[in-house]
Amino acid sequence: MNKMSFLEIVRMALGSLGVNKLRSFLTMSGITIGVFSIIGVMTAVSALRSSIETGISFLGTNIFQFGKFPVTGGGDGSQRRRYQLRRDITLAQAMRYQQLMAGNPEVICLKAFDQEGNSQAVYNGRKTTPGLSFGGTNEHFLAANQFSIEQGRNFTTDDIELARPVILIGQGILKKLFLSESPLGKIIKIKDRTYTVIGTFAEKGTQFGKSQDDIGVVPLTRFLNDFGSERVTINIATQAPSQLAYNETIERAITAMRVVRGLKPEQENDFELYSNDSLIATFAKVADAIAAGSFVISGIALLAAGVGIMNIMLVSVTERTKEIGIRKSIGARKKNILIQFLLEAVAISLAGGVMGILLGVAGGNGLAVMLNASVIFPWNWAAIGLLVCSGIGVGFGFYPAWKAASLDPIEALRYE
Repeated sequence: MNKMSFLEIVRMALGSLGVNKLRSFLTMSGITIGVFSIIGVMTAVSALRSSIETGISFLGTNIFQFGKFPVTGGGDGSQRRRYQLRRDITLAQAMRYQQLMAGNPEVICLKAFDQEGNSQAVYNGRKTTPGLSFGGTNEHFLAANQFSIEQGRNFTTDDIELARPVILIGQGILKKLFLSESPLGKIIKIKDRTYTVIGTFAEKGTQFGKSQDDIGVVPLTRFLNDFGSERVTINIATQAPSQLAYNETIERAITAMRVVRGLKPEQENDFELYSNDSLIATFAKVADAIAAGSFVISGIALLAAGVGIMNIMLVSVTERTKEIGIRKSIGARKKNILIQFLLEAVAISLAGGVMGILLGVAGGNGLAVMLNASVIFPWNWAAIGLLVCSGIGVGFGFYPAWKAASLDPIEALRYE
């Protein structure tokens, strides 16, 4: 077969698809949906994973944290119930842990946040929207959570020991309550308690769609005095002196936590340990589960689309039986007919694949932008998508193409 004859076959294949535009479009849509689902999910997941691995961190440098619940919240059903039955980490236990770890490391952050999710700040008739992150902590909150002070000052040890009614606020509260005046020294009300603003956090932006600037923290002792210590569990963040001492510090910290919790040698830990690395690993597991589910859904959609391609191509063979007979009678060979119908099937599949890739990339990156993650183009997944679509076109289009190529020219010319 020379180059000209192959180009002629391609032209005829594409021309045949153009005759039935609506039918070709509807057949292509099945492929588009299948490819869109997997490309969209993988684009969003890849963008989020890239952002996490290149700097989005929940904790500061060399920091690990103890809590009653795992970072994912403990899941659902019986598993979460098991975590809920654990004893709370009390302030007395947290203070005892500080004593055991005293001197090295120097940064130990204690914190507890309101879990009801309805906290609202009020000042001079102005209110923030409900749902502030509101809690109590100590002077090490900045280092442990990558915050910094923009105006005013941080908590002091006296603020914590004397349970002073003072508060540090984020830019979200600042912009809603203090439109054109300094917040320092002003008294705001949260959950019917009043606090004097002594400092503001520098802007942090959003992470995974949630603002980190809608936050207010008071001394941990004041928080527990105002709202009680029942059903409140303390989270303890500890910063290792260096990366080299990180593992050694974790081992020492686990021993200290077991001591303050009163655990016997044969008892398992009744607390959770997590760090930036564990957060990334947890996200990777969730991402893999989402990807696996997307593969299943996309596989079903692509299988159904492939059956649709085969059905439409069989209909096309039946409708064009006489055309095939005429072409054979004037010299078209079997492989010419076979290639033409295969090209039609592959063209439909690839067109649907390209559309699915474009929509998937747009949708996945749209979600990534909403969650403040980087925008990417998944070249590897796009290439795999095109290969899969080509395979579907060949696989499901081969039988109709073979049937068309195998028609007897005399019988085909008689067909009405």
